[in-house]
Amino acid sequence: MKFKNIFLCVAFSISSLTFSKKIMAQEVAVNFQVFYDELSPYGTWVNNPEYGYVWRPNVEAGFQPYSTNGYWVYTENGWTWVSNYSWGWAPFHYGRWYYDDMYGAMWIPDNEWGPGWVTWRQSEGYYGWAAMSPGMTYGMTYGGDYHEHHHHWTFVHSHDFGRTDITHYYTSRAENVTIINNTTVINNPRLDDAHHVNYNGGPNHEEVEKRSGQKFQVAEIKANDKPSEKFENNQLHLYRPAIQKNISTDRKPMPAKVSSRTELTPISVKAIATSPQKSNQVEPIHAKPAANQPQNFPRQHTAPNIQPRQQSSPTPQQNNNAEKQPPHNSQPAMQPHQQAQPPRSAPTQQQQPRQQAPHQSSAPIQQNRPPQNMGGEEHRPH
Repeated sequence: MKFKNIFLCVAFSISSLTFSKKIMAQEVAVNFQVFYDELSPYGTWVNNPEYGYVWRPNVEAGFQPYSTNGYWVYTENGWTWVSNYSWGWAPFHYGRWYYDDMYGAMWIPDNEWGPGWVTWRQSEGYYGWAAMSPGMTYGMTYGGDYHEHHHHWTFVHSHDFGRTDITHYYTSRAENVTIINNTTVINNPRLDDAHHVNYNGGPNHEEVEKRSGQKFQVAEIKANDKPSEKFENNQLHLYRPAIQKNISTDRKPMPAKVSSRTELTPISVKAIATSPQKSNQVEPIHAKPAANQPQNFPRQHTAPNIQPRQQSSPTPQQNNNAEKQPPHNSQPAMQPHQQAQPPRSAPTQQQQPRQQAPHQSSAPIQQNRPPQNMGGEEHRPH
């Protein structure tokens, strides 16, 4: 009996040690230095007087957090954002984003992990989300500033939510104000007991399945031991370290290189410099038109339908004479100190400018323009 008790104690100790090592392997306690080191190759750190060190990613023009180059999957933590960026494990699961009018989206690090720090809205026909602003926590939503920040929202038709190619089905942001006015806030509280973190789980799982006509298996989150993120075989492999703000170290956490705000390239310049032919260019966030829909190319100004007066081509004999004789309307060279003669009161018939007929306007003819998208709902595949 005594031997049996000793054996059970040893077995329990070994299993406890194994479990502890597993937890430590999944969530190694680190500080903000992991953000500063791992994200530096993919963007620029700037010292913000209000938020401290903030990070701007090196991304294409038009980038928007939780909208560009990613999608939502349903996990045991609720709807979780999966990013196609190799650095997506950090800025889409920790911290907050804010928008700089001149330099675009900037990320502020924080230590709480979440499936996606966004606020949600819904109606019978739409789901929408927007990145939470600095200082926002679960239970807080955008107040009376919906119209001011309407362009930060991303909406999709209810039957398209849950697609892995969801970036092709976003509605036009020109419709955001109308959609926002006809949607309500989604409150789906979730609690991470292990880390004591509250977050919003997003749309109701069963409701999404009903509206989309699809079944979504609950994806499992697997902790990686290195900074990375990948979704395959219904498993989200994700680096998810436990970030601690106050770890005693010999060196204060900080980026190896910190730039000033003025060193950043304004987003207006980036939009001009970014080439759509680059291989790493992500797909546009707006829905692709169907094959039979006209493309929204820049409006072309067609020339007036006025046929110029045709002149016969000169013969070689005339070309030789033209080289020897001055032009018909040319004036003889002026001698030094010779004053120019005032122009005649009326030009000759050859010098008269041609007059256009009243009905022949120089403006483009409206019938020749291609059909334009006037802001209505885009046609999307279902």
